Amino acid sequence: MFKQIPNILTIIRFLLIPIILFYIFTGNYLIAFVIFTISGITDIADGFIARKYNLVSNFGKLMDPLADKLTQISVLFSLTIVKIIPVWIVVIVIIKEIIMVSGASFLYGKDVVVYSRWYGKLATVLFYIAIVFSLLEKQLSLSGTLGFIDLILYCLALITTIFALIMYIYTLHNKGFINKDDLNKNVTVDKK
Repeated sequence: MFKQIPNILTIIRFLLIPIILFYIFTGNYLIAFVIFTISGITDIADGFIARKYNLVSNFGKLMDPLADKLTQISVLFSLTIVKIIPVWIVVIVIIKEIIMVSGASFLYGKDVVVYSRWYGKLATVLFYIAIVFSLLEKQLSLSGTLGFIDLILYCLALITTIFALIMYIYTLHNKGFINKDDLNKNVTVDKK
């Protein structure tokens, strides 16, 4: 049972998504903040336990980042719907994630596993902090300075996430998975 704890924590994150969204859509931003924070803690805990006790599994390698991204995109999308953040933030994130998921899926079929790097983790942390600011700002009816800080955090998160995408493409190119001629077209596998 202990061996499954990281995977159970990942599944819990999936289950928390509709609960977070429910509280955002019903205007209970403080409860949404608390559950979103619990989701973040389970993310940290599952990674720590998996690495410390060597419980890394193929399920975890695929589902952990999926749970992170699904949580992030769902919450950002819901914040857009309730008009807390502008739509352009979500559009940039979704485009980047479609590119990343497409590339990772292609490489997974070639037995190449893509691991997250520090800049991808930094983007996730910055988005987490920005979302927390958004929920607290809305719950406490604050604006002005807090709203300005929140926008700066979103912009920093977007810059970092775009940097992560560029580094992802650069790394694939250096490892021979992207031909120079196809860099602006399609990802191809080097047949060497």
